[in-house]
Amino acid sequence: MNEKFALVTGSSSGIGLEIAKHLAARGYALVLVSNQEKELQNLKVELAAEYKIRVEVLCINLAQNNAAYDVFDFCKQQNLEVEVLVNNAGFFFFGQIIEADLAKAEAKILLHVLTSSLLCSFFGKEMRARKKGFILNNSSISAFKDFPGIGYYGATKSYIKSFSRSLRTELKMYGIHVTCLCPGATATNLYDANVVNVALGKKLGIMMSAEKVARQGLRGLFNNKAVVVPGFITKLMLFFAMLTPQWVLYIIRKQTKFLK
Repeated sequence: MNEKFALVTGSSSGIGLEIAKHLAARGYALVLVSNQEKELQNLKVELAAEYKIRVEVLCINLAQNNAAYDVFDFCKQQNLEVEVLVNNAGFFFFGQIIEADLAKAEAKILLHVLTSSLLCSFFGKEMRARKKGFILNNSSISAFKDFPGIGYYGATKSYIKSFSRSLRTELKMYGIHVTCLCPGATATNLYDANVVNVALGKKLGIMMSAEKVARQGLRGLFNNKAVVVPGFITKLMLFFAMLTPQWVLYIIRKQTKFLK
């Protein structure tokens, strides 16, 4: 009854997995949520054994209308008090907006926008009543700049950033920490290996490791930072991206294949 739980979506791989490990090291019991059942079960056994904590898992497709309700109901039925909420689950694809796979586009909006927002509403209300809690929403540096070829991704990540800032302002007076994590390219299986050479990107320093992103994101959350952009290279890339006018991107796209 006295256990404090951290709920992490997309916790079966990548940044979410590393966040779960760091939270376990801090002594939090865990609620691991993902659509990869085998990976969840393996992680449950690993973390429970290593950190001597309680680990609950929920295998669910978060890209559906009722997903947030199902996650919240699961926690209520199990009497799990969620002190830390991490909205990390997400996916990525390249493609022009009008040529995008509409099923994937709809799933992305449901996952990034609807599910993450409702989870913040459900658990944020309980945190406000307790006057304690932490919410980490995973956005992206693409939230700061509109790039062709990732319209659905960038727009939903921009929503997460804006939503997080509003939520932070609303809950700050109740002692709730709300942080928006905005990583750049990260060496995870988020990318299609046929399109992006993740190993090379990591070797060149263009891509950060998921562990470093997770560590810096949680450090920012517990230090009550509003926005965390992890890594010097990421900050540098964002700086130059923000200096680039939109018309320059149009010229590059028109004259080259770089942004196609």
